[in-house]
Amino acid sequence: MEKAIEKYVELVIKKGINLQKGQILVINSPVETFEFTRELTAKAYEVGASEVVVNWFDEISLKYKYLYGEDKIFDIFPEWQKEFYEYYRKKGAAFLSIYSTDPDALKEVDKNRVARYEKAKGIALKEYRDNIMENSNQWSVVSIPTKAWARRVFPELKEEFAINEMWKLILHIVRADKEDPILEWENHLNILKNRMDYLNSKKFKKLIYKNSLGTNLEIGLPEGHRWISGGENSKEGVYFVANIPTEEIFTMPHREKVNGVVVSTKPLIYGGSTIKDFTLKFVDGKIVEYSAKVGEEILGKLLDIDENSRYLGEVALVEFKSPISQSKKIFYNNLYDENASCHLALGAAYPVCLEKSEGLGEEELLEKGMNISMIHEDFMIGSEDMEIIGVDKNGEETLLMKDGNFVFTI
Repeated sequence: MEKAIEKYVELVIKKGINLQKGQILVINSPVETFEFTRELTAKAYEVGASEVVVNWFDEISLKYKYLYGEDKIFDIFPEWQKEFYEYYRKKGAAFLSIYSTDPDALKEVDKNRVARYEKAKGIALKEYRDNIMENSNQWSVVSIPTKAWARRVFPELKEEFAINEMWKLILHIVRADKEDPILEWENHLNILKNRMDYLNSKKFKKLIYKNSLGTNLEIGLPEGHRWISGGENSKEGVYFVANIPTEEIFTMPHREKVNGVVVSTKPLIYGGSTIKDFTLKFVDGKIVEYSAKVGEEILGKLLDIDENSRYLGEVALVEFKSPISQSKKIFYNNLYDENASCHLALGAAYPVCLEKSEGLGEEELLEKGMNISMIHEDFMIGSEDMEIIGVDKNGEETLLMKDGNFVFTI
């Protein structure tokens, strides 16, 4: 397995973030993943990084902050942290995040404190996030096992065995257990690109979703929308893969043309809490009703982060037979679960999903149907019996997905 982990490190640096010679790399890393982070650091310097900056964080310390910190601190995001991200963004750094959270890390804390701090953070980092969503810099998100996460995914196993099984599963999903993972990824990205090209050629006006769980939803698409998949180019023209793993093809919905009901199919992890079995009702793009069997309070906090958090910013298609889905595991990790299932995202849309969006102001983007928000939270809606139909400007319907999988050939 050590050899596969080495290949994973190389894949992340060379294909995921595609670090350039002389470039700075910023790694956002949990303290628990320090060994993997050190390997990433060594590989980054090996390929020519000018500097590797590690931004460590610890969920347990964060939990204590929420439990015992003075109340006023949750409305403040430190200026130095804002300056940290802006400084390195302007220096042209690449940003790599290791997303390996404990799904239950913050279940004991006051949800109001979490919501307030997330809002303060969103306001402070708006400029940074807006630029990153426009691919000003390369960025990528990856995951590796941690003790708490492995125990949640493999509750039947003792901790040591759970971590081992988690490693094997992740390395298989990201293709690091293959002889040449980078070649495997090039082939995979080519398949995604062909599907993306097909969807872009259709220029659909709307999508219709239906399944037996109760989803019955129409999603209008803005004129000039672009489907994107796999890899993207930074503004400097550097090709990178934002998510490892990735199975999705995504675009932006028209913020005011979503109507109907959608039912979640996997948990949403937000602010260290789990939201499960939730239903959202949309009228003219806005969520007007919601319910959840687990985490309804935190769902409400999420929907009220700002005035546009009740609108959608992403629509993504993922086959039910994707490798992650076929593992039959719920990962309680949005990076993995979103790549096992068709999903939507609350909040901000990616400007790159709209033709000729560069240089447009917020008002112009809103007029074109793009949602602007401080949040971008994916939630899963795909199922084994999901049907998706595309409708073009002439009203002609094209079946895109049946029984959760694509029906068109490429």
